[in-house]
Amino acid sequence: MKTGKFIETLAKALASRLQKALSSSSSDSSDQQEEVLQEITAQEQKQFPFETLLAATRDFHPKLKLGEGGFGPVYKGKLGDGREIAVKKLCRGSKQGRREFANEARLLSRVQHKNVVNLLGYCAHGTEKLLVYEYVANESLDKLLFFDERKRGELDWKRRHEVIVGVARGLLYLHEDSPCRIIHRDIKASNILLDHKWVPKIGDFGMARLFPEDQPQVNTRVAGTNGYMAPEYAMHGLLSVKADVFSFGVLVLELISGKRNATFKSEVDAQNLLQWAWKLHKKGRALEIIDPILVPKEATDQILMCIQIGLLCTQGDPKLRPTMRRVVVMLSKKLGSLEEPTRPGYPGARYMRSSHRRSSSKEQHSASVSTSNLDTTITCTLTESPGPLSHQRHQSES
Repeated sequence: MKTGKFIETLAKALASRLQKALSSSSSDSSDQQEEVLQEITAQEQKQFPFETLLAATRDFHPKLKLGEGGFGPVYKGKLGDGREIAVKKLCRGSKQGRREFANEARLLSRVQHKNVVNLLGYCAHGTEKLLVYEYVANESLDKLLFFDERKRGELDWKRRHEVIVGVARGLLYLHEDSPCRIIHRDIKASNILLDHKWVPKIGDFGMARLFPEDQPQVNTRVAGTNGYMAPEYAMHGLLSVKADVFSFGVLVLELISGKRNATFKSEVDAQNLLQWAWKLHKKGRALEIIDPILVPKEATDQILMCIQIGLLCTQGDPKLRPTMRRVVVMLSKKLGSLEEPTRPGYPGARYMRSSHRRSSSKEQHSASVSTSNLDTTITCTLTESPGPLSHQRHQSES
């Protein structure tokens, strides 16, 4: 059997077993998950001995704790070869944590991109379950943008624009170019990490989902962060790549304004950051949303273009939002070549066009699959070359 054919067959077998393990509701499902994860990491040579991680983190010393992730503490470490790492440790007895742990491992083991946090490996040692990532030096974007005035000053417009472009490219990779089509579901400032060169990296894939290639959207449980979720997803559980596009648009407007959408407060007549930006844009006063700490002299046109892109991405009608491929193209254009955005969407607002509301039940059914199918469908092809770290997560699940 040829090498390529062998790897393809093995990849399909592993994907099939992983799907069964992750969808199993029996008492031994956790053992199945562990067994499949070990097979994947062994095949991709990504398994770390527990003793190596103990030495790297100095027995998980409290001073090396970076924070608390979605399923447990995160520690900084240093391997014998000098590489700095971040180690996610699963809390014992956490069912949700175990599910997110397995989800993140299965997804990140298949992706490799400059703007996606790199999963270096996995470790299972008795009851200990750990994921090992590259260490990203500058922490998460939210800490720099919202919580430290001094550090916020380091985020000049050039760096903010590079974050916008980098996250756009990372999402394009996940949506269209990775071996598996992935919807992140939780794009937000705290899940964007900046390395020592200020390169942005998308992290925390605990709530990400593999997406069926032949479905424009699916119905699923809602899991995400208030202020970033698209209205059709937050209100009705309709998930598509356009949900990530919406979250990206919110992030763009937050980077430009220095304000958090979820905690937006203003004296103007606007319920949120999106509505405020859209109203000012319609009046030709979009530059008024710019973070006062910025000095946008020669970059005015570029900032105006990014405001318009942010508004296009957060339009209420998901069909009107651009794909991430188009966003990447738009970011290379000059102002004046973009269409005008329609009203932004947010939970509680009307967002569906009348033509959507008149859709027959048959059409609606054909565009959706059940929640259980969504969580376990694997529609990817593993290649020979496989390929954060959010320190906190605030979830809103139903």
